Amino acid sequence: MPSKSIVAGVGIPMIAVGALMAWLWAPAEGVYQNQIELVGSTIGILGIVFFISGLFYSKEPVMH
Repeated sequence: MPSKSIVAGVGIPMIAVGALMAWLWAPAEGVYQNQIELVGSTIGILGIVFFISGLFYSKEPVMH
């Protein structure tokens, strides 16, 4: 069963913040545009990682 707190509480907000940084804030900056794009993209990618790991998280160990 997926962890809704990881998916909705961490993954989705990180994706949203990373996208806003990379697409809205970075073009407005002149000097630090590349660094803001890098940080925004990194936050977005980590948000996707947390989102996917939240989908596969289970409290019970899987025994085969």
